[in-house]
Amino acid sequence: MDYAEGGRYNIQDLACYGVGLADKREILAFARAHQDDDTARLLLSAARYPLIDMSAAVQQIEGLRTAREKWPSLLECEEFLYPPRLNREQASSEATARYKATIAGSTGHVADLTGGMGVDSLAFARVAEHVDYVERDSELCSLMEHNCKALGQGNVDVHCADSMEWLAGQEPYDLLYIDPARRSAAGRKVAAFEDCTPDLLQHLDLLRSKGRRLLIKASPMIDITLALRQLGAVGEVHIVALHGECKEVLFLCEECGGNPTIHCLDLKDPKDLKDPKDFKDFKDFTFSPAEEASAEAVYCAAVDRYLYDPHAALRKGGCFRLLSQRYGLPLLAPNTHLYTSPSLLPDFPGRIFEVLQEVPLNRKALKEFLPDGKAHVVVRNFPAEAAVLQKRLGLKEGGDLFVIATTVGRRRTGFLCRFCLPPTA
Repeated sequence: MDYAEGGRYNIQDLACYGVGLADKREILAFARAHQDDDTARLLLSAARYPLIDMSAAVQQIEGLRTAREKWPSLLECEEFLYPPRLNREQASSEATARYKATIAGSTGHVADLTGGMGVDSLAFARVAEHVDYVERDSELCSLMEHNCKALGQGNVDVHCADSMEWLAGQEPYDLLYIDPARRSAAGRKVAAFEDCTPDLLQHLDLLRSKGRRLLIKASPMIDITLALRQLGAVGEVHIVALHGECKEVLFLCEECGGNPTIHCLDLKDPKDLKDPKDFKDFKDFTFSPAEEASAEAVYCAAVDRYLYDPHAALRKGGCFRLLSQRYGLPLLAPNTHLYTSPSLLPDFPGRIFEVLQEVPLNRKALKEFLPDGKAHVVVRNFPAEAAVLQKRLGLKEGGDLFVIATTVGRRRTGFLCRFCLPPTA
C-alpha cells in the first residue's frame, strides 16, 4: 500500500485501541513507513492523512524507535502494538527480562502481578508452562491480548484485575513476579517498598502463601540491607547493570532463604541475548554479605600503571573489600572504590584504565596535557559531581582520554588515563 502524502487507508471511526485487526495493521504499516520522520511534524500535518489517527500512529513510531535498542526482537513482529510512553519507560528491557527468565528457570505456572507492557510476562512464557498476566489497566490488557496473538504466544492468559484481590482467589504458583510502580501520587520517583504501588510489604503474607517462590523487582536506588530485613527469607539478590548503569535489583524470596547470595552482573551487549543460554558467558560475581563483612582489603601506597573501576552492579552491591581480596588488588583508600596494579588483570569485572600521568585538577594545568580541551571525567570519592568538575576544569566531553578525580589515602588528586582493552588471544 502507498503511504505517500494524502493516501487513503479505508479506516473509519478509529480509536487508539478499540479498532479491528485490519485497522491496527494500517496504523502499524503507516508507522513503519514513517518511523524516521519528525513526529512533531506528523502531528501538525495530521490533516493530510484524514483517515489515520495520527496520535496513535506517532505512539507506534516512538515505540518502534525505542524497540531498536530496548526490545530488538519485537521489531521482527510487524503486528506488535506499543503502549504509551510512560508504560514503555517503565517496562523492562528485553535483556533484563530474559535474565529474569533465567532466574525463574524451567518452571510450571508463573503469575506476573504487575503486567504493564508485558515484556517480563513474554520472557517468562519462554521458560514456563503457563503465565498469568495481571494488570488493572484495561487498555494495557487489550494490547497484551493482541500482542500475544501477534507473537503466537499461546501460553499467556490476560486478567484485567487488581492483582492482590485477584491473587487471593488463586491456587499457589510456582513463581510469583511483582514489579511495583515506583512513582508517587505526584509523579515523583520513589524507591522504598512502602512508597510503591502496591505496597508489597502490606501483602507479604499473601504473596508468600500464594507463591512457592517470589521474585521482586525493586528500584536500582533501593537500600538492599534494609530491604533484606523487611522481606525476611531472601535466597538470592540479583543486581543487573546494562550499558554501564545499574538497572534492576531483584530479590528472590524462598522458604530456605535467610543467608542470601548476591549476584552482580553487567550485561554489556544485550542485543546478542536472544535466549537464556546466551547468559552463560556473562561473568556473574557472587558473594554473601557475610563474606564482604569479613574480607580483608589491602591499600596501596601509590597508584601503579593500571586503575580498575568495578562495574555498576558491583558498586551497588557494596562488594569492595572482597574484590580486593579475591583479585589481590589494593584499594586506593577505604572509601575509594578503585584498585591499582603494576600489571594488567584483564578478567577484572569492570573498566580498566592505563594511567598516563598524575595531574593537578585545575584548568590551567590540564591545558598542557589536554590541548584540545576534551576528556571524559570520572569521579570516585571526590567532593564534586563529574559534570560540575568537568565544567570547572573547562573540559568538553569527548576524545579518548579520561580524567579520574579521586582520593588516594587522604590526598585528593587526579589521573590522566586511557581506556585499556584486555589483550586479545
